[in-house]
Amino acid sequence: MTNAQSWDAGDLARRLAENAEAVCRHYLSAGRRHGNYWLVGDVHNMPGRSLYVRLHGGPHGRGRAGKWTDGATGQHGDLLDIIRESLGLLDFRDVADEARRFLSLPQPEPRQTADRGRSHAFSHDASGQASGTADAARRLWAMSRPIAGTLAETWLRHRDLTRLTDLPSLRFHPDCYYRADADSPTETWPAMIAAVTDLDGRVTGVHRTWLARDGKGKAPVAMPRRAMGDLLGNAVRFGAVFDVLAAGEGIETALSLHEVMPALPLAACLSSAHLAAMVFPPTLRRLYVLRDDDPAGDHAVTTLQARTQEAGIECLVLSPRLADFNDDLRYLGRGAMRAILHPQLAPQDVARFLHPVTH
Repeated sequence: MTNAQSWDAGDLARRLAENAEAVCRHYLSAGRRHGNYWLVGDVHNMPGRSLYVRLHGGPHGRGRAGKWTDGATGQHGDLLDIIRESLGLLDFRDVADEARRFLSLPQPEPRQTADRGRSHAFSHDASGQASGTADAARRLWAMSRPIAGTLAETWLRHRDLTRLTDLPSLRFHPDCYYRADADSPTETWPAMIAAVTDLDGRVTGVHRTWLARDGKGKAPVAMPRRAMGDLLGNAVRFGAVFDVLAAGEGIETALSLHEVMPALPLAACLSSAHLAAMVFPPTLRRLYVLRDDDPAGDHAVTTLQARTQEAGIECLVLSPRLADFNDDLRYLGRGAMRAILHPQLAPQDVARFLHPVTH
């Protein structure tokens, strides 16, 4: 093959898939092999087990090698996407050049025309929109409606969440597309839609929680929670931040604190990796980290403690008595929640934020 010849995206993805484990060891070095999968925290090579890459294909072409899914965000794609995201590349030509370098293939001669036939975003979702793009997320957000009187409200109340009158970052879509992976059929389910925003309030992504038809549970699908768009550093936000913020992983976890501390600004970062990488508001002086009781949660806490110390921000950890604060709320009640949080708060924040239970 001469330097003038080039490999298109499909050829490169296939060749990378034939060397899937080697690709993972190089670009996702923080992960490890587990059976036929490579497990790692996310596409940015954070430690964890949320993202899994299939290393070998299954029979009859199902479960193709090199395909990956992030269980926390719902992002999915092939190994070209892994190269792009792990290295922070923007132009597909740079991704292709890096793939050829890794595969020891000759580089093509410079071209004037743009590469065709492949989106710069993640693989397409069931609506035909690129599931990694902020524009697609904003379109879904615009098509959704407030949660009042919807199955999203039913779902939240089923989780014992009742302060729902002023939550502009949450909406509802009655027929949100769902597809488990690129080889699966499209389904539609009702879904709670949460806006992921940057520090300026601009919608950069959305998080979807697909719901059962009665709203009293999650939809019976493989991954009922997924995010799309630009997530890194951003969050689902409740309340305007001045000097104090509480941040955790899950939406229901954050809203559980809202039940007893309604004036406390909150951020749900949607995964431990994104929690660890959150961007601090410029006025922030004290950060409460809502700790999930698992190794990934511990890693996020450790990372944030180091980052806040460097930034001159006080960092305090709030730990639930059970698995998470929503479990504390549901099984122990608001009075117990208040008692659990009281000694963990800075003294000046007790009177400022920890309201007496009135319902």
